[in-house]
Amino acid sequence: MSYFPKILTAIPKQRYQFGEYGISVLGEIESSDPQTYQYIMAFVPEGKPEPVLYICSEKSPPKDRHEGSHRLRVVNQAMSEIMSTGDQWRDLGTFTDEALKLGEQLLGLSAEQPVKLM
Repeated sequence: MSYFPKILTAIPKQRYQFGEYGISVLGEIESSDPQTYQYIMAFVPEGKPEPVLYICSEKSPPKDRHEGSHRLRVVNQAMSEIMSTGDQWRDLGTFTDEALKLGEQLLGLSAEQPVKLM
């Protein structure tokens, strides 16, 4: 079962090349998912049409907002896991820095450096 976000529309905010992955950071996201996304970072392998990894900043449900306004979630084909909750994940710069680090760890990109394209 795929846990990938069901994105209807989104605006690219930033783009990177990280090793063999093209990365898009999306904002202003409309989705058919129950959660509301602030940002989504999508990792697309070269030559492939679809991302293999998503790192998402999503608004926390009202019952969990005492822990923070947003959650940082990692999603791949096999799992969807909340990594952290806090107000910092609503900030584009903070989200992007942490999402790139997580992507590096999860995709084995420690020998590579991300290059900002946009």
